[in-house]
Amino acid sequence: MKITMMKRMTLIALALVFASACNKVDPQPTGNPAIESPIASSTVEPPTATPIPPTATVEPTVVPTPAPVAYGPLEFPANISQLSGKAASDPSLLERRPVAVKVQLFPRGQRPPWGVSLADIVYDYYQNFGLTRLHAIYLGQNAETVGPIRSARLLDQSLVNMYESVFAFGSAEQRTYSRLFGSEGANRLVVEGNANCPPMCRIDPNGANFLVTNTDELSQYATSNGVDNVRQNLTGMYFDDQVPAGGQPGSQVSTRFSISAYELWDFNPETGRYLRYQDTQEANDSQTEALAPLVDQLTQQQIAADNVVVLLVPHQYAFGTSPGPNEVVDILLSGSGPAIAFRDGQAYPVTWNRPNEDSVLSLTLSDGSPYPHKPGNTWYEVIGQSSKQENPSTGAWRFIHYIP
Repeated sequence: MKITMMKRMTLIALALVFASACNKVDPQPTGNPAIESPIASSTVEPPTATPIPPTATVEPTVVPTPAPVAYGPLEFPANISQLSGKAASDPSLLERRPVAVKVQLFPRGQRPPWGVSLADIVYDYYQNFGLTRLHAIYLGQNAETVGPIRSARLLDQSLVNMYESVFAFGSAEQRTYSRLFGSEGANRLVVEGNANCPPMCRIDPNGANFLVTNTDELSQYATSNGVDNVRQNLTGMYFDDQVPAGGQPGSQVSTRFSISAYELWDFNPETGRYLRYQDTQEANDSQTEALAPLVDQLTQQQIAADNVVVLLVPHQYAFGTSPGPNEVVDILLSGSGPAIAFRDGQAYPVTWNRPNEDSVLSLTLSDGSPYPHKPGNTWYEVIGQSSKQENPSTGAWRFIHYIP
């Protein structure tokens, strides 16, 4: 009985082992596409995916092109300087007269000047003895330091009349001084005195003795001394952002006044402005000229201009003088005459116009329409009407000043 039971149990165990062996799944080789994966053959339905809404169509943003901005020659918004075509740093500045200052460029050892890069307009012209000086006019912004201030010349009287300005200078040759103070705008002339610091004060950097001014203080000083320091009618100039058609290449403008005084304006395409370079040594001809960047000591930046205009104007010796130790030159900037205007690397033959004593200098194209200055500052290079013009290379213009 025991044997029979044991045999029965043995047979049951063997049957279970056999059944287990028959149900075993052999491992499948990987990477064989002919063998179907057990997972792939599963009848289990995949989960239903959540539908994704369609992406909305986004229209590209269109940035509108700003409309061209043009001001003048007669109509200007209340906050736009009539001398630069740009908004004033403070609109209240336009409610006063322009402020002008006579600034030296020589001797070379006393460079660089202060504050001239902040002027709306600068006139650069022959004074005497082969040298030049600057007449800087401020309206749309102030300069806390302008100088070194030096003596006036006869052209300064015309510029004071043209721009109805307050003018600071450091005395003058006696006959020139008498003409200035005998003019209609004599009460707007400011020279150094015993009790007018501010606005005209002496400073001594590195032991030098310079006369300088602050344009805001100069304007306030004029008001306190009875000048009717109110907004003036300064219409006449025309400004337009758009580069006018019909220009010739004009990337460099050089003016040679003498063996001592010569300069170069070089157009910088990145900034759209002309950079100023100034003489560093005496030079008998163009081959020996040497130039260096002219920096503004106030801003510590190279002086730059949005517009450079070469004015050809009659020059004559005044008071019976001639070249020599008593040379006094009168520059007859009245009526009209030829000029070359430079902006945006282009040159334009134009006509300068000053029909009346109090007319702001304006420029016209050959058809009589107003010439569009680029909004920004303007430097006028004033040379003799008989001066020589050269074009040594494409885009380069060279002028050699001459008084007959």
